[in-house]
Parts: sequence; structure tokens; C-alpha cells
Amino acid sequence: MFCLNVILTLKNASDEEEIQGLLTKACRLSRTEPGCLRFDVYHSEGEPATFVLVEHWESEDAWKTHREAEAYTKIYQPQILPRVERVPYRMNLLLE
Repeated sequence: MFCLNVILTLKNASDEEEIQGLLTKACRLSRTEPGCLRFDVYHSEGEPATFVLVEHWESEDAWKTHREAEAYTKIYQPQILPRVERVPYRMNLLLE
């Protein structure tokens, strides 16, 4: 399994509502992709400029394929990434 947690911080607080909508749309699409075991988007209650992505893929190859799909190429990469600071963490799941 390939697990990734990504912390996104808005560069401009006024983008909050639009980015929330884009992340929701990308999440829905990602969940339908082959090899996606889990894809969740969290929005911090205490830090409204912070979002967290929790991704579980069957394999690193499934995740790489995701980076060629609509959620990534049409939403995440062009519309979200330029407007956030991104800190990814590759994770190991300790207990299923």
C-alpha cells in the first residue's frame, strides 16, 4: 500500500471557499480511480487556511497513474497547486 498525507496551506486566505470546492470535486473524482483505497480531504477548524489530504493507494504505481487522471491534471495541478504551499508526507500505516 502507498499512503500519502499532504498538508496544504493557502497563500491567500480569500481563496478558502473556492479551494474547498475544488478539493471536494477532486476528492470525488479521485475516489473513483482504479487503485484508490481511500482519499479524504480535511479542512482545519482552527486554521481555516489549512487543508489535509489523506491518500491510500493500492501501490505507488496506482498513485502515479492518479497523477495522470482528471482530478490531478485538470483540477489539482493547474487550479490548486499555484495557490497553496504543499508539504507531502509519505506514510507507513501501522495498523489496519
